[in-house]
Amino acid sequence: MIKDAIDELLMERGDGGIVTLTLNRPHKLNAMTKPLWRALGEAVGELNADDTVRCIVIRGAGDKAFSPGNDISEFETERSNVDQARAYGAIMHTTLNAMRACRHPMVALIEGICVGGGLEIAANCDLRICGESSRFGAPIKNLGLVMAYPEIEALFRLVGRAVALEILLEGRIFGAQEAKEKGLVTRIVPDDQVETEAYATARRIAEGAPLVARWHKKFVARLESGAPLTPEELEEGYACYGTEDFRTGYRAFLDKEKPKFEGR
Repeated sequence: MIKDAIDELLMERGDGGIVTLTLNRPHKLNAMTKPLWRALGEAVGELNADDTVRCIVIRGAGDKAFSPGNDISEFETERSNVDQARAYGAIMHTTLNAMRACRHPMVALIEGICVGGGLEIAANCDLRICGESSRFGAPIKNLGLVMAYPEIEALFRLVGRAVALEILLEGRIFGAQEAKEKGLVTRIVPDDQVETEAYATARRIAEGAPLVARWHKKFVARLESGAPLTPEELEEGYACYGTEDFRTGYRAFLDKEKPKFEGR
């Protein structure tokens, strides 16, 4: 990973298998750059392969913004024509695909602005916790830009056709309560409690059986396809009964103890 990317994305491994990825450009409200997109994708790919990870929290540095999307100052040098845009898009889409493919639960900790590409990142997380003053939207029509297929996919899955078109065609910035009503966010809390609630959420996830969390993500993603399930896929619903975590879980319940799962 190049130095600029390391500076722009921070990774912190905390207790209980919780890993925080911080978009670290507070002077630009954590606007995304090509190195930052690449670094985010590489970090998610690295964590996806790590069985010790229980939950990933994605946030922006500071308390003013999660991310307002792509840094417009890059457009002249990095996205000024179709060929450049195609190369830039390949990096963005690789990262979004890595997020979609990640086995581990991901929580978006949203403070302040969550717009455009920032909204795309948050939409690819599994849960989104925001503050009461957070703002959302995708005003890219004002830049003459489209949200390409790989970028629009998670938004469409979350809110459906009508709301996705409302967001994109109007390009309006709206508040947290409306975002909750549209299905964009999971939970709204007072601004000074976003970090506390997001990490409490991550801890609740991390305390559960990690194999189960991964199976649940896989099953929900598979059901979204709408295709009939195969006998092999149906059989996978019983695989948990062959795990050590299952034995740990039910024994702890009977003994009125808190289970300590090992991911086996």
